[in-house]
Amino acid sequence: MLQFQPPNFVQQAVDTSLGKMVYYSPVTSLERQLPPLIFLHSFGGGASAYEWSKVYPAFTNNYRVIAPDLIGWGESDHPVRDYGIDDYLTTIAEFISQVCRLPAIVVASSLTAALTIRLAIDRPDLFKALVLVSPSGFDDFGQGAGRRIPLQVINTPLIDRLIYTLGAENEIAVRNFLERFLFANPRRISPEIVQAYLASAQQPNAIYAALAFLRGDLYFDLSLYIQRLTTPTFMLWGESAQFTDIKLGRRLTQLNPSSIKLQSIFGAGVLPHLEMPEVVIGLLEFYLSNIT
Repeated sequence: MLQFQPPNFVQQAVDTSLGKMVYYSPVTSLERQLPPLIFLHSFGGGASAYEWSKVYPAFTNNYRVIAPDLIGWGESDHPVRDYGIDDYLTTIAEFISQVCRLPAIVVASSLTAALTIRLAIDRPDLFKALVLVSPSGFDDFGQGAGRRIPLQVINTPLIDRLIYTLGAENEIAVRNFLERFLFANPRRISPEIVQAYLASAQQPNAIYAALAFLRGDLYFDLSLYIQRLTTPTFMLWGESAQFTDIKLGRRLTQLNPSSIKLQSIFGAGVLPHLEMPEVVIGLLEFYLSNIT
C-alpha cells in the first residue's frame, strides 16, 4: 500500500515469529542517526499504517519515523490463525527490537495503544515515552465497549465471512463505517481515506485478524494494568469518540497520574490524527519538545 504513503516514503520489512512485518519510513541518509519515532495503527476492518500518514511526515526532520502495518493488517503477512493478545505483544516487541537501537517514542491508538501499555510494563527498556490516542482494552473496568454484533452470529461459519464481506470489503460499507463510528464530522472523510481502508480490507486473509478483533478475542481490562506503567505517557482523546468515551480516559488517568497526562480534542472522534491531523501534529510537537 505504498501508493497511500506520503512522497519520499519507502516500504521495508522485517521478519517476526508470525511472518513479515512491513513498515514505511522516509528516504533520508540521516534516518538511522535520528531518534526513533514509531507510529502504530489501531485495529478494525481496513486498518493500516495509513491511519497515521497525515501526521508522521511532519516529524521526519528530527526523528527516524517508522510506521508499520501490524501482522494481519495492511501489507504485512496475514497468517491464517486465531489471533490472540500474545500474538501482538510478541510481534510488536520483536519489531521494535529489530528496527530500533535506542528506546523508542511510540505513538499508538485505541486497542493497539492499550497493548503498547502492557508491553511497556513488561519491556520498559524498549520505550522512551508513549503518545496514545484513546487507549482502551475494550473491556475496561469490566464494561465491554467494542462488540456491536452478537457473538453467536460472529462465530457462525460462513456467516462470519458474509459479515466481513458486506461490512468491510466494499466502498459503501467502508464509508458507512467511517461515518458512523470513527469520524465526528463525516465531511472530513476524503475519497483517499475510503480507498486506503478498502485496499487494506481486501488483502488476502485480512478477515482473520479482523474477526479476532470483532469477536473480542483481543479485548482485556486495561484498568488492571495501567497502574504499573512507569513510561512517561501523553494521552490524546477525541471528545466525540464512540466506543470509548472520554470519561474512560479520565478514569484511566486517575489510576496513574504520575505517569500519564491527558489532553482532550474538541470536535474529534476516534481517529483525531486522521480527522484533524494538524491539531494532533501541534500537540505531538509540544509533547515531544518536553521530553527530548
